[in-house]
Amino acid sequence: MTELRFVQVDAFADRPFAGNPAAVMPLDRWLDDDLLQAIAGENNLAETAFLVPTTGGNADYELRWFTPTTEVALCGHATLASGHVMLGDLPQRDAIHFRTSKAGVLTVARAGKGYALDLPAWAPSPRPLPDAVAAVGGRPLETLWREGYSVLVYASEAEVRALAPDFAALRSQGDILYIATAPGRDTAIVSRAFAPGAGIDEDPVTGSAHSVIVPYWAERLGRESFTAFQASRRGGRLSCRLAGDRVVLGGSCVTVIEGRFRL
Repeated sequence: MTELRFVQVDAFADRPFAGNPAAVMPLDRWLDDDLLQAIAGENNLAETAFLVPTTGGNADYELRWFTPTTEVALCGHATLASGHVMLGDLPQRDAIHFRTSKAGVLTVARAGKGYALDLPAWAPSPRPLPDAVAAVGGRPLETLWREGYSVLVYASEAEVRALAPDFAALRSQGDILYIATAPGRDTAIVSRAFAPGAGIDEDPVTGSAHSVIVPYWAERLGRESFTAFQASRRGGRLSCRLAGDRVVLGGSCVTVIEGRFRL
């Protein structure tokens, strides 16, 4: 029997049962992809992050993320959770660098009582998205697209909160993250994120969504730094900063489960 370390973390949360839960599983070496996917399916969380130490170069670990049904190109909250776990193991370190295959090198650094997560800025461009609008609902003022991401911009937070998407229709359109966003009441912006094609109807707090919407909102608001709230049932608060071609998200993490996964 093989035992693997398992840590479940609520990311972008300052207390248990908030933010977005992720499983973090440090490995000595990569397992077969089918086994990684099966483990993520068993965990049944939005993402399971697997990391393997790397030597040389500009990273400490290689990092991959799996939903219960597929591997994804970028996952912010599970990266934040991975940084939280590894910085907890290495109190002498101020930052951890992760190499990924499709999102480059990502960094999690200590920042006060929480962390700063450095992600690529993936600015979307205007595009008509009639199928997305029909399935997500409401009357967005703008629609934008970045490969794999549909962005629907609404007039108010109330409209975003009231959305009741047709998840079957969204699922039929493939592995796309649908982001509904608007100006916020208590924060500068608010959002919700839906990914039925990746096995997640509504994601609680989505770092990758903010890689896409922060460049848009920075231009619209006329400032590089602002606050955000993802209005899922669990909810999550983030600080956002556009730094050139990078998006820096601030947030906290809470470890809720530690144990061994037996194979």
